[in-house]
Amino acid sequence: MTITRRVMGTVAAAALMASAQAGFAGSHSEGITVGYFLEWPMPFQYAKQEGMYDEALGMPVNWVSFDTGTAMSAAMASGDVQMSVSQGVPPFVVATSAGQDLQILDVAVSYSENDNCVVREDLEIDKMSAAELEGKKVAVPLGTAAHYGFLKQMSHFGVDVGSLDVVDMAPPDGAAAIAQGSVDMACGWGGSLRRMLEHGNSLLTGAEKEELGILVFDVTSGPASWVAENSDTVAAFLQVTAEANAMWADEANRDKMLPVIAKDAGMDEEATMSTISTFIFPPVDEQLGEKWLGGGAQEFMKGVADVFVEAGSIDSALDSYEDAVNTGPLQSASGM
Repeated sequence: MTITRRVMGTVAAAALMASAQAGFAGSHSEGITVGYFLEWPMPFQYAKQEGMYDEALGMPVNWVSFDTGTAMSAAMASGDVQMSVSQGVPPFVVATSAGQDLQILDVAVSYSENDNCVVREDLEIDKMSAAELEGKKVAVPLGTAAHYGFLKQMSHFGVDVGSLDVVDMAPPDGAAAIAQGSVDMACGWGGSLRRMLEHGNSLLTGAEKEELGILVFDVTSGPASWVAENSDTVAAFLQVTAEANAMWADEANRDKMLPVIAKDAGMDEEATMSTISTFIFPPVDEQLGEKWLGGGAQEFMKGVADVFVEAGSIDSALDSYEDAVNTGPLQSASGM
């Protein structure tokens, strides 16, 4: 019950602030504000540092970092942030299920190998002995992709989540907790996941998770009302992101891009390359296809929502998440 109340508290706060976003158009002279994650290296950060977004949009793009996708939702609800890059699908689903008018604008990254749960090494628990997790203490960033993956893995292994002491922790805090031995398992992504793995082991590989239907991808998202009023700005932003992804796909560009991305992500170059090499950045034509925004993402979101309802993490799911995807700006970007 404690878990449910904490998740619903976050959702309710975001929903209450949602009314603020409808009136926020943003002053173009002041630019727009975009959320992103530190220790989560992506090609857009090269464009960010090189001023490519400012030039393409004809206005300053201000950037603010977050620890979780749920915090991104709250910031977009309040009108402080107009778009978020690489928001996890589960926190997006939590917000939209509660009535926040967010929309998915593109598929930012697919990363099944870079979001997982780690069991403390001295417990010597692996996928063959996962039942021994019952009664253990687990650090989980509630309402995130890691939370969804945690629930699905526990269901797969037949571990009753109700038997676990689940503590809501952002990934950096979870990494510190497992290092200190104060939790038995921690879930997270990026640099935090790497630090967790220094003190334990995951139960399933990325490929094994995908076989269970645990897709892991992030999106660029924004408030529907703001997107409708600023569709040209959104299209220009997505075009720059696509250009940066295409640049990274050409290995000839990586020597110049890697140091810039690493610095912006707050990581060294070795760790940056280790992380980004596990990422997939689908090109625009693939994003608009059936696997992603042509229907796959909408179906996946419904599955995520239903799992959260069953777990008691949210009150209810939408009948459909079709309206939570807006491909208009991305289609415009593809023609730029």
